[in-house]
Amino acid sequence: MMATLAFHAPKTLDEAIALLAVDPRAIPLAGGTDLIVQLRSDRLEPSAIIDLKRIEKLSGVRRHGDGFAIGAATPCTALKEDAELAAAWPGVVEAANLIGSVQVRNRATMAGNLCNASPAADSVPALVAAGATCLVVGTGGEREVPVKDIPTGPGKTSLKPGEVVAEIRLPGRVGGEGDAYLRSIPRTEMDIAVVGAGANLAFGPDGTCTAARIAVGAVAPTVVLVNEAGEALVGTRLDDTALEKMAEAVRSACNPIDDKRGTVEYRTAMAGVLAKRVVAIARDRAGEKA
Repeated sequence: MMATLAFHAPKTLDEAIALLAVDPRAIPLAGGTDLIVQLRSDRLEPSAIIDLKRIEKLSGVRRHGDGFAIGAATPCTALKEDAELAAAWPGVVEAANLIGSVQVRNRATMAGNLCNASPAADSVPALVAAGATCLVVGTGGEREVPVKDIPTGPGKTSLKPGEVVAEIRLPGRVGGEGDAYLRSIPRTEMDIAVVGAGANLAFGPDGTCTAARIAVGAVAPTVVLVNEAGEALVGTRLDDTALEKMAEAVRSACNPIDDKRGTVEYRTAMAGVLAKRVVAIARDRAGEKA
């Protein structure tokens, strides 16, 4: 049974950091859609909850240099409302809006999805493929960390005590670039990815792939950026040989569990299939922006 907790609703990030600093067992709340479930099931026993949603600077999407910064308390549904973000990074926005139901996404945030550190998190493969980073803030100051380095295992992160993810940063876009995310689930919606795959591609004027990042989720303890898969596509026009070499690199990088939701064999095979599909979508989107 969930115990009575202290609840704090700071108005500034400095106030939130100070609260975390004096209480190591306090837990920040961005959306709370995972946190509330974990509290009710006694998987977590914090001393206090620190609500980040009332901190104005942590909500919304803003331009950051040539790219974008997404506040840690920004709900997933709000991402679709930013036309520039949705046009530049459709795969990231789509991935965030596969999380749970509409009601869940009205509360859930990408930062919360990331820090929950589930290997099957939908937004994370898309963010890793995009080369996104996090602004991490704590009593020791600020540091910028690649999204892929935040989760270290199921339910575990690289955040130090008292640190929070303040925002997620996406790089700028130029013509000839595109991204995509797909997942495999047992049901049509409201389910957790058995396999997820994200792709981010860039092409030169002649149609040759000049850069590629392929990331897969739910096939290892953390989301995997498969460098060999991206390398297999660079310098090609994504011919069948290159695509199969890419898919084989993805399959080789998989180290999934075998459970009732999917076997090792299925997850491994499907990772290669989804990788080919997201590459095709990202290629088409890049062509539209060339």
